Amino acid sequence: MDAALGAPEKMAENEDELTPMMSQYFELCREYDDSLVLFQVGDFYETFCEAAEKTARLLEIALTQREDSTGTYPMAGIPIDNAESYIETLLDAGYRVAVADQVQDPEETTTVVDRAVTRIVTPGTLTEDELLDTDDNNFVACLTEDYERYGLALLDVSTGDFYATSARRTGAIADEVSRFAPAEAIVEPGAADETATECFDADCLVSPYDAAAFESEAARERVESYFGSPDALLAADAEIRACGALLAYAEYTRGGAEGDETESGGERGSLDYLNHLTRYEPREYMLLDRVAVSSLELFERRTVHGDADVTLLGVLDETSCALGSRTLKDWLRRPLLESDRIEARLDAVEEWTHDVRTREEARDLLREVYDIERLIARISRGRANARDLRSLKATLDVVPELKTAIADFESERLVELRDQLDELADVRDLIARAIREDPAREITEGDVIERGYDDELDELRETEREGKAWIDDLEATERERTGIDSLKVGHNSVHGYYIEVTNPNLDSVPDDYERRQTLKNSERFYTPELKEREDEILRAENRADDLEHELFRDVRSTVAAESERVQAVADALAQLDVLAALGEVAATRDYARPDIGGDGIHVEGGRHPVVERTQDSFVPNDAHLDSDDTFAVVTGPNMSGKSTYMRQVALITVLAQTGSFVPAASARIAPVDRIFTRVGASDDIAGGRSTFMVEMTELAAILESATDESLVLLDEVGRGTSTTDGLAIARAVTEHVHDEVGALTLFATHHHELTETADDLPRAFNLHFAAEGTDDEVVFDHEVRRGAATASYGVQVAREAGVPDEVVGRARELLAEAESADVEVDADIDDGASDPPEPAPKAIADGAADELAERLREVDVATMTPLEAMNELAELKRDVE
Repeated sequence: MDAALGAPEKMAENEDELTPMMSQYFELCREYDDSLVLFQVGDFYETFCEAAEKTARLLEIALTQREDSTGTYPMAGIPIDNAESYIETLLDAGYRVAVADQVQDPEETTTVVDRAVTRIVTPGTLTEDELLDTDDNNFVACLTEDYERYGLALLDVSTGDFYATSARRTGAIADEVSRFAPAEAIVEPGAADETATECFDADCLVSPYDAAAFESEAARERVESYFGSPDALLAADAEIRACGALLAYAEYTRGGAEGDETESGGERGSLDYLNHLTRYEPREYMLLDRVAVSSLELFERRTVHGDADVTLLGVLDETSCALGSRTLKDWLRRPLLESDRIEARLDAVEEWTHDVRTREEARDLLREVYDIERLIARISRGRANARDLRSLKATLDVVPELKTAIADFESERLVELRDQLDELADVRDLIARAIREDPAREITEGDVIERGYDDELDELRETEREGKAWIDDLEATERERTGIDSLKVGHNSVHGYYIEVTNPNLDSVPDDYERRQTLKNSERFYTPELKEREDEILRAENRADDLEHELFRDVRSTVAAESERVQAVADALAQLDVLAALGEVAATRDYARPDIGGDGIHVEGGRHPVVERTQDSFVPNDAHLDSDDTFAVVTGPNMSGKSTYMRQVALITVLAQTGSFVPAASARIAPVDRIFTRVGASDDIAGGRSTFMVEMTELAAILESATDESLVLLDEVGRGTSTTDGLAIARAVTEHVHDEVGALTLFATHHHELTETADDLPRAFNLHFAAEGTDDEVVFDHEVRRGAATASYGVQVAREAGVPDEVVGRARELLAEAESADVEVDADIDDGASDPPEPAPKAIADGAADELAERLREVDVATMTPLEAMNELAELKRDVE
């Protein structure tokens, strides 16, 4: 973004000549030079000069002109009431937005109205409901580096979720970033661009922030002001600096006028609702990097076709409220490794599964729960209105009923969560007494505070009501007194209350009427008594509105002071919702409780949780991988189900370690530390990487990071290059993973030669998907069996896909020729003993035959497959020729 984006360059040269308002605008643009400043002028947010030209073009709004003593310059504005939709467009275009509001009543000054930036809206620090995805967190990240250690902090400003970790490699940081998918990140000034590029996706807005915020002492002080001793919470200076700088950035984006305080009485910019900082080790959870998340389609489809909800999350998300939906996504991003924690979740899910009545009752109650995690954040920041407080109370009213509903549950986790459900009777009572059931949206215009809450307010409202009732009766009284049947009593915002008499009746106007306004067909008057009543009403009304605002702010700050208690309730409600949803899925879709522990992965009658929901029928399959059988080579025709089977095993493992029942007749899962996938073709043309290069890069990451406790899925490794190269790579990978890594592996391939490799490795074995084929069609049974496949049936699949008949026919001819060549080579090798056959002399120049024969004798073709032998013969022949 351009520096001083909103600052008028022409005016900067003649700063002394600026009008007071434009001088104020210029100062704000200079102070917030990394943002586009939206400057309140009445009911609009305006931009000027170069910024106006840019915003008019981006937002497709009119570009107008403003003229003052310094000249004429461009101006573009958006209505304040509809500002959020325009701000979203600016964010999508890569801008930060500094919102400068009027912080002074125009009637209080005879010069320019004071304005201040009250918030800075950035992709990672959104708090506005209109701009947020209710079902997902919105994180901003911070990356630091100290002594070859990288610190990572992540904060969701809208909920208060705050995490920190560190690692020695950027690859490990990139893996952690992929869990949270931050919308924005800050780094130290001067940080290497390569590091940021490696750690953050292109969709993440990465920018440097104030160097002072990253200084160790400043960061320590800031962390301590929120959470206590940083050394007791965090494990490395890089983590402390990342957390401190991120807090500074979050405070900066909060904005606020000088002297402004938070609802809890904190300093300007302070985020009082941040009560917890969670420091974690990456090894505490199963790692699913961005490649695995994408290829397993946990949250998004990899293709543009089909239902967007056909993902693991879409199938599994039976949650009742936004709190639960976000938590479910977090659990799927970070499956557990500790068996005890997994079993505790499974115990809870099992109780929900078996008790249908309680499950339905609890889920009905949870549907009434508002997003109180974000509500309490808005309340603490002083941005909540009266309706937000009523929504909080409505949720808290559910808590006692929910505790009663689950009173008989006995599993350890559900008992803990039930005990965590603080009924917050004091907060509920305060809101009930103070805030009307259906309050006005604006908190400065009355109709917010409940009658009976404050005696002074009640007296003022009664005075106002009595005055208005007297005025309501005035029209009838004056008609009777004056005899003017057309007399009317009215009110407008300019002239206040008046008595209107038409021109033909002016002769009947009493002497105590004083003229207020002359119209074309009538005159408007007032009486001393009407004026006295009007003043009395206005005084009562203005004082009542001001008092209501003061009382509301007091109530809001009292509630904000209980943010930690509210957040604890929100966390309990979210987890109860997820566990109940998993119970619903298990009960209605025939999922089984997995056994956690033992050796390897053992699944009987396993099903793909997503595919089975999209097809009329699904063939279950078993899967067995353990210390004796670590590596499965999976062969079979195209479309027979190899990729589905591999993903199925991985998804069942993810579900089990999340604490969910699984789509299987039975399962025993020993937790895996990571799931690696090299599945499907993709490229990075913009980054200069072909499909094969992407494949090899992903493969390299797997070979470098996988352990003997990992699950590895490999699909068609080596297909992006020549057959000989591809087979060589596939075989080398097979041997390395089997011998050196020891990971549980499923390797799907069309290199049927790998099945022989599997026979030679002690812990490798063959699986295949059988099919029956003719020249015209192929029939799949989608059942996995031990042993190797005998054919790929690619030509038949091509025909079924709609490839033209002439192409299919030619493919069959070529296939027959290739098979015939294989047979001839086999015969030659079988009959030639130690000497391979020599080519006919007429095929080569004189003297070359002897050389070729000599070189052929040096090749041990007896150890080769027919295809390898044929390729070797052809290559040597070309060399000699």
